[in-house]
Amino acid sequence: MKVNQAEITISAVKPEQYPEDGYPEFALAGRSNVGKSSFINKMIGRKSLARTSSKPGKTQTLNFYKIEDQFFFVDVPGYGYAKVSKSEREAWGKMIERYITGREQLRAVIQLVDLRHPPSQDDILMYDFLKHYNLPCVIVATKADKIPKSRLQKHRKIIKETLDLDPSDPLILFSSETGQGKEEAWAELEKRMK
Repeated sequence: MKVNQAEITISAVKPEQYPEDGYPEFALAGRSNVGKSSFINKMIGRKSLARTSSKPGKTQTLNFYKIEDQFFFVDVPGYGYAKVSKSEREAWGKMIERYITGREQLRAVIQLVDLRHPPSQDDILMYDFLKHYNLPCVIVATKADKIPKSRLQKHRKIIKETLDLDPSDPLILFSSETGQGKEEAWAELEKRMK
């Protein structure tokens, strides 16, 4: 997909703030520094629509990015080591859970994991949560350019085994540097937009 139009339309914390356009939505879930903003920017061919930050845990709202007046990417707060209080983390957890389990427009959750490392306990919990609610998922393993080509399959296998990946859930190796996996990711999303 060639994207000409993309804009952040709202940062929401509760359902009454969600957009009412009725377009399909794809939520992006992942650890705080996994590269969700870089993924969005690469997919839409922009340098900085989604702000990247060297400080993990910057996203504290559900950020709705409207793409081509056809669908939304919804960036949810990263999990993991954001330096926030336990009560704040719990509030985010409730906000994310309410959105992911109750949103009719949600077509799939794109769960991003770092290809360089085995999925963390948080990654496993997130994936188990999505499977528990029977939510369609696409697993995107970021930072693929940081792994030598000869070791990509080994790292892919570690992710599949650690998450106990359902064979029906695609696993895409992705690099926001080289664009690897971009076409594959679009193909998966377009299938789910119908």
